[in-house]
Amino acid sequence: MKRKREEELQPGDKVVLDVKISRLDPAVGEKEQAGEKWEARPAGVWLKRGGKRHDSDKKGTVTAVDVLFGADAVEPRSGWQLLDTPLLLDAGSEIPQARLSVRRGKPSDVNRKKEKEKWQPRVRKDGKFKIMQVSDLHLSTGTGVCRDPMGVKVGTKCEADTRTLEFVGKMLDEEQPDLVVCSGDQVNGDTAPDGESAIFKFAELFIKRRIPYAAIFGNHDDEGKPSLSRAAQMSLLESLPYSLSEAGPDDVDGIGNYVIEVLAPGTSTHSALTLYLLDTHAYSPDEGTFPGYGWVKPSQIRWFRDTAQDLKKAHSKYTHIHLDMAFIHIPLPEYRDATLARTGSWREPPTAPVFNSGFRDALVDVGIVAVGCGHDHVNDYCALSTVPNTSSSSEGGDKGTGDGKPALWMCYAGASGFGGYGGWGGYERRLRVWEFDANEAKLSTWKRVEGPGDAERKARLDEGVVVEGGRVVGLAT
Repeated sequence: MKRKREEELQPGDKVVLDVKISRLDPAVGEKEQAGEKWEARPAGVWLKRGGKRHDSDKKGTVTAVDVLFGADAVEPRSGWQLLDTPLLLDAGSEIPQARLSVRRGKPSDVNRKKEKEKWQPRVRKDGKFKIMQVSDLHLSTGTGVCRDPMGVKVGTKCEADTRTLEFVGKMLDEEQPDLVVCSGDQVNGDTAPDGESAIFKFAELFIKRRIPYAAIFGNHDDEGKPSLSRAAQMSLLESLPYSLSEAGPDDVDGIGNYVIEVLAPGTSTHSALTLYLLDTHAYSPDEGTFPGYGWVKPSQIRWFRDTAQDLKKAHSKYTHIHLDMAFIHIPLPEYRDATLARTGSWREPPTAPVFNSGFRDALVDVGIVAVGCGHDHVNDYCALSTVPNTSSSSEGGDKGTGDGKPALWMCYAGASGFGGYGGWGGYERRLRVWEFDANEAKLSTWKRVEGPGDAERKARLDEGVVVEGGRVVGLAT
């Protein structure tokens, strides 16, 4: 088979009108196909082709084909159909089942900019806006295998992705967020040789519920061979419905440095809440001197400061108090400070980068009230970083002994995925919810856990207010 543009078709060329997967000729096995001519291809593929003049214009003509992997594969793209029967391959149990996905008819002429305008986040009429932060899904190609699951007897089969997606789906239905932020390691690179199939699984959760979502990357998303690069994954995310994800400027380090503006209620064009999302990369580029994980680079900090400064004038026209938040994957070095006032659980040593690029200071200078991260799966605490009482900002001053002025809440989301590690004395998968109240310039947060029962699952864990009247406050429960 050969792919051609419609204008390149020559007399005698045949186009694919339909495709099926079957051991038998569809003309024999399906009553409605009796009399139709089907051509056999390897792996149980059967093609119906036509060479008539207007066959290429027919609505059902196949114009693109893709292959997705795993018994749990889904197809979230508009105009595409995932065939029910997998390809008949003699590939053994090591290869997840492969299924064809086909697009029929001409691709819709979508203006991506206008599409994103339809999904523009906006504060609700009641003045509230809810963000669900989902981190460390660690999805595989195929259903995956659970790591450190709670409530599963030894020897019992536990499909990681099935359980992960069920948990997040329940939380979406119960919390009904206005936006979802996926803060890294959505894909478990080592067990996801087909990253596209893994990405589609989490994206479909939001798309079918019509919830806008945004993603940044962690250290595992593009890990392993073969794996999709960060650039390729972001390109895919940018093309999906309800995705607000962006690659960001080419002259800034990383893939996924961008801003999301949450507009005020009604028809207002003013931003009430700004979200900064940044790529924290994967591993240290200088393992000998600074072993461990990567950090926010100087070009990103410059971009962040410049962008915040550019937006400041527009935000000053907003009649209420405007707030700013940030999301990253790898925690800041300041998360390690055990002297900080905090709420939630510190179960494992924070694996923040050894090198401190000064991003915490930039966050405080710009006026970010809270930053959310992932990475360390079983940590779910919020720590309060402070500045000296004599100054409203800091250039590396008081990093938070608890005696200074509240400046920035640094929070973990907790890991949601069963494909990543848990353990550490027992850990229920969880996620974090943020609720912004534009009327009171207030920001609240809590966590939801999978829980062994309904009571535990429905509870709001460590709920409290972190910003009130536009000011960062000590946690009030």
